[in-house]
Amino acid sequence: MREGGPFEPSLRMTNKKITPCGFVKSAAQVSRIVKRNQQLRQLMNKIDRYILRHFLSTLIFSIGALSIVFVVVSLFEKMDDFIDHDTPGNIIIKYYINYLPDIIKVLFPVGMLLSALFTTGRLSNSNEITAMKAAGMSLYRYITPLMVLAMMLSVGQLYFNGWVVPNANRVKTDIEREYLKKGDDVTSFSRLDFRDAPLRNVRMGYYNDVSRRGSSMNIEEFSSEESPRIVSSFTAPRFTWSDSLNSWLMYEVTERRFSADDHELLFHDSLEAPVNITPHEIINMQRKSTELTFKELKHHIILASRGGEDVRREWIDYYGQHALPFANFIVVLFGIPFSGGKRKGGLALEIAAAMFIAFLYLVFTKVGQTVGYAANLDPVLSGWLANAVFLVAGIINIFRLRS
Repeated sequence: MREGGPFEPSLRMTNKKITPCGFVKSAAQVSRIVKRNQQLRQLMNKIDRYILRHFLSTLIFSIGALSIVFVVVSLFEKMDDFIDHDTPGNIIIKYYINYLPDIIKVLFPVGMLLSALFTTGRLSNSNEITAMKAAGMSLYRYITPLMVLAMMLSVGQLYFNGWVVPNANRVKTDIEREYLKKGDDVTSFSRLDFRDAPLRNVRMGYYNDVSRRGSSMNIEEFSSEESPRIVSSFTAPRFTWSDSLNSWLMYEVTERRFSADDHELLFHDSLEAPVNITPHEIINMQRKSTELTFKELKHHIILASRGGEDVRREWIDYYGQHALPFANFIVVLFGIPFSGGKRKGGLALEIAAAMFIAFLYLVFTKVGQTVGYAANLDPVLSGWLANAVFLVAGIINIFRLRS
């Protein structure tokens, strides 16, 4: 068979390509398709940036505006206290700077919902979503960058809520203690009773964390939880914390050992106290849970459980605090479908919807945690129950959209 026959490609055909469907396209046609795809990707990237710019600007504005309202209301409420205690102006400014993170923590899901409603509603009312659909962009493609952004912000807020907010609350509370005379000083205290272990009770009469010294320590150890019987006790008029030994030292110690029908009395000039708690943990015991980072709060709960306390409610609250930031992702699933079509009522209806959904979520969160505690559910499930229910409802809401 001669070269160039019907079963062999001609050398003159090398500037064309065979597609999977069998059609022959020239190099110029392939180049035009590639260029058109590149232009489409560039257009999609521009649309994504346009949507995200609108969303972020609305988010910043809404959180900023609501935060100002919160600060002004709080300032009017506390103005008399500041004046009565002659609080310096720079301390008042410092107080509200450290109050802002706690405000933002509460307002962020509301701001995310408002941003989703306003951004999608504005684009829908100006027929820009219709134009995007005409260009071949589905609503699911429109949602994608907002979902990615919402998840990134949720992860970021998890760190913000767990570390930035507690440290700011600590500064704010210290200002209230020092200048407004509210609350007790956490660096020193009188009479602290706690269970250091399931079979050990500890009482400290007085302790100052600055000097790491205290007075009147009493330790009692018991035989069992089922039939508790005291087996030994340690009493000392003075005690200190030793950094070198990483333990407590008791001075002029009186030790008593009890048996079934007798007891033994021993005296020690100094003795290393059989107590596991550290000064840092003692100070954290005096602080509110809102002043503890996630790591400190977890350690505090473990310490309480080690002492035999029922800490299920604390664990539920702990996991609930981890679940809260991911409400940012869930509320966007509700906001976009609601404002995706033109509705009567406009801005007022969207704000009312945002407030209703946020209120419903918060109510369900508290109800879910209470039900989880009463039904003896796993603390992780109880803490995340509201998120799970609203996530399923949000996904169903998204799939009901006409793409």
